[in-house]
Amino acid sequence: MIVTSKTNHLVREEITRRGWKVLESGGSALDAAIEATNVSELSPLDTTVGYGGLPNEEGFLQLDASVMSGHHNNDAGAVGALRYIKTPCSVARLVMEKTDHLLLVGDGALKFAEANGFKRQELLTDSARNEWEEWKSNPQRPGYIKQTDKPEGGGTINVLAMDSNGDIAGANSTVGHRYKLLSRVGDSAVIGAGLYVDNDIGAAAATGHGEAAIRMCASFLLVEKMREGMSCQAACEYVCRRIVTAFQHNPLFNLKMVALSKNGEFGSCSVRGQMVDGQLMGLGFCVHDEHGHRLIDGTAILPPLPDKDIVNLPLR
Repeated sequence: MIVTSKTNHLVREEITRRGWKVLESGGSALDAAIEATNVSELSPLDTTVGYGGLPNEEGFLQLDASVMSGHHNNDAGAVGALRYIKTPCSVARLVMEKTDHLLLVGDGALKFAEANGFKRQELLTDSARNEWEEWKSNPQRPGYIKQTDKPEGGGTINVLAMDSNGDIAGANSTVGHRYKLLSRVGDSAVIGAGLYVDNDIGAAAATGHGEAAIRMCASFLLVEKMREGMSCQAACEYVCRRIVTAFQHNPLFNLKMVALSKNGEFGSCSVRGQMVDGQLMGLGFCVHDEHGHRLIDGTAILPPLPDKDIVNLPLR
């Protein structure tokens, strides 16, 4: 089974198809999760992950990624603020497999990647550069806190996978907040926040406002609630409700959780959803199993942020 938060219609089916193909051929959950995540990392059609993403406030990309593998005794690896490398989750895998460290950042992460055969490549496309230049030239430009709107299906990619041996793995990758502060590292590189895997229980991952996921240890908390007996869906909703409560019941951001359990259950919930024909719906997530690829609505706790609140968000 493959579960992903990514709903961008331009890449979502290719993401799950590539991961499923690995599983069908007998590959591991970790191989499948990374192969699927690489699709977003390499595609300029996904402007919130890897190549083609929108840069930090200085005009260049610093990428965050992590992997975690149940088969490898729930071991993990991560990179943060990594420049020039198109597939940071593949670097994160080598941090897990070749070192006794968990997280490498900045210049050290780049040095490690190059020492292991990764080549420097330009990550900023002409369209992304043009968007950044337009933002930079505006004297009244909003900082990243103001950037509440994202492309349809945008945000971090999480891929959770379970293989034929019952082993579970996960991978995360993101450009982070567009126009973020130099060297900001978000939840995608923080094990327990953006990603957590327990081979006996299941896996969880977050996308959205990373600082909230870090504060709540969101993915670890979700897996622990499954350990206590909650279903995937109930645990996703529990974590989102905890976040809503922690932010005075009016969070000025969004965050989405996805989860996969050892028994093959899956679920998703977002802090803020979307209104469809007057009904509150989740932001969606995708599943691929023996029945093929499908998009599922998921649930949400709160409606979208009202325009009046977006207008009044502080400038950084």
